Amino acid sequence: MAMRFSILGSGSSGNAALLVTENTRVLVDAGFSARKLGQLLSAIGESLERVDAVFLTHEHGDHTAGIDGLKKFPHIRVFANAATSRAVQDGLGHKPDWQIFQTGSRFVFRDLQVESFAVPHDAQEPVGFRFTSGTDGDLFAPRRSLVWLTDLGHAPQNVRECIRECDVVVVESNHCSQLLQADTKRPWSTKQRIAGRHGHLSNAAARELLAAVASPRWRRIYLTHLSRDCNSRAAVELALADVRATLAACEFSVVEPGESTPFYEL
Repeated sequence: MAMRFSILGSGSSGNAALLVTENTRVLVDAGFSARKLGQLLSAIGESLERVDAVFLTHEHGDHTAGIDGLKKFPHIRVFANAATSRAVQDGLGHKPDWQIFQTGSRFVFRDLQVESFAVPHDAQEPVGFRFTSGTDGDLFAPRRSLVWLTDLGHAPQNVRECIRECDVVVVESNHCSQLLQADTKRPWSTKQRIAGRHGHLSNAAARELLAAVASPRWRRIYLTHLSRDCNSRAAVELALADVRATLAACEFSVVEPGESTPFYEL
């Protein structure tokens, strides 16, 4: 086994996933209360006591809500760049075990190789991550990699290159542009922010990104961070139908708000 991966939840109400290797367990974002994270982990046979670290993409509450409650688990390290750590720390009553990295850097945590990369979003210094573990040629723990890519308004070239050489892509397909424009709950300014170049990827933008890269290495693609009001599984599947046909050997999973996914072994 090189990696196992489960999305605990995805959407505007919270985002978090668990990545497990031979020697480590890490959360990617912690957008639920610590209590809720514990419940979600318990449902897949895991626990916060066994988690070694959290990797934060940016400071927004739907990605960091659990950090304050993790003071009950002081062994958990929290990886973030300096701008994100400062923004999160301002709202905390304790100081986590911050592990600060520079955006764009590559480093190792236990048996996990981590690469951070900048993404365009309306946060202090948002990032995506590429996680790699295993060894080339090892039948029992082959080299595998996963990219976590949510909360971005568009996909510049550096993002496209990062997702090209990986086995699993977790990417947002946040909204259907037509449903967003027709929505009556959000003011015009909010709609503009969501649809802007530092907002969120629409279904059409996610489709364009995946179609443009279309890596033969991809084994599974998770479509995540769906809006409850301005998107649906059917809308995502319709928008990506031609990409799914082109990438026939790749599995596609649409993760709806409030949904968790079972472990997937890379």
